[in-house]
Amino acid sequence: MTDLKYTDEHEWISMEGSIGTVGISDYAQIQLGDVVFVEVPEIGSNYKKGDEVAIVESVKAASEVYAPVDGEIVAANKALEEDPSIVNSDAEAQGWFYKIKVSNVSDLNQLMDGTAYKLFVQELD
Repeated sequence: MTDLKYTDEHEWISMEGSIGTVGISDYAQIQLGDVVFVEVPEIGSNYKKGDEVAIVESVKAASEVYAPVDGEIVAANKALEEDPSIVNSDAEAQGWFYKIKVSNVSDLNQLMDGTAYKLFVQELD
């Protein structure tokens, strides 16, 4: 896996070739609290950057998971629908939501790297 890139909506994406794995950041998971429900997208669905792709619900709130880039869903982490607590314990790895075939890899240049994201969330607290 390569370095994670982040959106200002707290999604992360990790690229392997033209396929991006997407989930929510540790920060987002902490803000949400214990995740109790996850709905992942249908394989084959196409999304534009900023579209609502998945849903995550916690004991505190429900939230949307947005597409960080344009692309087509090629895999969904169905394990989260069975056991949403995976997001609580490993949000930035095993708790991934879906994989997307990225339409335009240069769109990743608009996302934050780990250092920029860390500074971004520090400003939120």
